[in-house]
Amino acid sequence: MSRTLAEWLAYQEGVNPRSIELGLERVREVWQRMGAPAPARRVITVGGTNGKGSTVALLEAMLKAAGRRVGCYTSPHLLHYNERVRIDGRDAGDEALVAAFERIEAARGSGDTAVPLTYFEYGTLAALDLFARADLDVAVLEVGLGGRLDAVNIVDADAVVITTIDMDHMDWLGNDRDSIGREKAGIARRGRPAIVGEADPPAGLLDALATCGAQVQRAGRDFRVARHAQGWRWQHRDGTAFELPDPALAAPVQYANAAAAVAVLHALDATGAWGAPMALGQAATDGLAAVRVPARLQSLGGDPLVVVDVGHNPQAARALADWLALRRFPRVHAVYGALADKDVAGVLGALGAHVDQWHLTGLERDSPRGLPIGALTAALHQALPGASFDAHASVAAALAAARAQARAGECILAFGSFFVAAAVLAEPTA
Repeated sequence: MSRTLAEWLAYQEGVNPRSIELGLERVREVWQRMGAPAPARRVITVGGTNGKGSTVALLEAMLKAAGRRVGCYTSPHLLHYNERVRIDGRDAGDEALVAAFERIEAARGSGDTAVPLTYFEYGTLAALDLFARADLDVAVLEVGLGGRLDAVNIVDADAVVITTIDMDHMDWLGNDRDSIGREKAGIARRGRPAIVGEADPPAGLLDALATCGAQVQRAGRDFRVARHAQGWRWQHRDGTAFELPDPALAAPVQYANAAAAVAVLHALDATGAWGAPMALGQAATDGLAAVRVPARLQSLGGDPLVVVDVGHNPQAARALADWLALRRFPRVHAVYGALADKDVAGVLGALGAHVDQWHLTGLERDSPRGLPIGALTAALHQALPGASFDAHASVAAALAAARAQARAGECILAFGSFFVAAAVLAEPTA
């Protein structure tokens, strides 16, 4: 009897006793048993600490505007698992995902010799399988964790984007930017474009990219952004330049993400990847206007304004602080919850000067990794002594308290974990 999608997802959580197990041997073995077909005629892999999801969405919007048939694989999801796999702008259906999981299970084997895939590895293989059956021009793959040993790295990308490098997932990737950068550089391939999206990348990233022989192009050196009153200008050292509109995505950091997206398409254009040159300026213009990404400074409207963001590490918190500094709300109420393996002190420190009232919530009911409310309040006391806060057992309760306290013209910023964002997006609009 066939399992439903929900039953498949529950089953996958128990196949491998480890929720995270980096390494390519197991997932590559199953993919090879499935025939290892190319997921698309061209593959772009996107790694980095922050900005991956936005960059994937920008690439999707630009490629669709250029008339390409695109598949995107992202994680985690917000409200529905199907969000992780998009084909030609549509989330994969339950039946398609179930059929892919059945093919993966058959290839995995049975009994004691079955390959013990993780939940993420099942999802990656399902995306690759569905993409291979969809006659795609381009597959855009988002790295889940790290890069070198992440499941998406079983595919040799035609080009990669590495957005930013910051301190996150240190238990797996290392305790400094150099170490983390080396891990993330592992998605690049010899002789193929590797776009570095931040202007001050760590030496470890650049050294690893040089060692692997990738064709590195760096923000601020090989391509630049110049903002002006009518939008912004993207310019490459080869003389190519485009006058572009402001991104539909709100945060100032989205200019860097958009610039990296344009850079990787420009680099592929230069290799003849598309057969004929892409009308990149128009595709970028149209894509920037059309792009939408849930929970990336997503405004839910209202007065006070409610904004949702999945920023969960210090670098992302600094980007939120930059946005708040530009907006200058009279008061900001933060609804915040975190996972236990995150740098909570770094996040609080980055935003402390911009938040007037903290509405803290425990996430231990949402995830085994969720930080309990007691630990979160202790972290706030230590990082921001004297900060005004209240504590709640759920995101819904924290949001309700913020709405009750906030006044017209003020802002409620709900952020921290995907669990926070998902709970707020699931709430009825006030």
